[in-house]
Amino acid sequence: MITQFQGLTVRELEEKDQPFLVKWLSDPEVLQFYEGRDQPFDLEKVKQEFYEIDDGVTKCIVEYKGERIGYIQFYKVEAYYREKFGYKSERTFGLDQFIGEVDYWNKGIGTTLVKNMARYLLNRENADHVVMDPQTQNHRALRCYEKSGFKIVKLLPKHEWHEGAYRDCWLMEYQQNIE
Repeated sequence: MITQFQGLTVRELEEKDQPFLVKWLSDPEVLQFYEGRDQPFDLEKVKQEFYEIDDGVTKCIVEYKGERIGYIQFYKVEAYYREKFGYKSERTFGLDQFIGEVDYWNKGIGTTLVKNMARYLLNRENADHVVMDPQTQNHRALRCYEKSGFKIVKLLPKHEWHEGAYRDCWLMEYQQNIE
């Protein structure tokens, strides 16, 4: 297990989580801003992307009151992106996440998850910076991240290939003193 807080458990991904990832990553509502509706996952793709690649990413399942509801990953940001984003510290961490069970959307769970994972990275992984790069049109996620203490740092034009086009993203950084 990585950590627990306010009814949430974040633990490393296990083989038994594969069916949940397939379910979530084949749902068009989830894929609208994570991976893309034109890129649904099947079991083989889940195995390839989440289990067979050792890319330095810590891949985790999010449980709420014992139920699997989503996915979160964190990683040290590569030198290329640190330079692009304007960070010098090798202890700059990135976060990516989604709540795959749509019945748990808009309940404050994402805000709790993101804020506490950013704090975990600062306090337990000794991160100097925690950043995310959501698409500019992902308004629900942007509200969640801002409520979690993340602030927009700068625009990343045509940063992410998504559903057949390059999309603009915001570089956001966690500000621990913001509540």
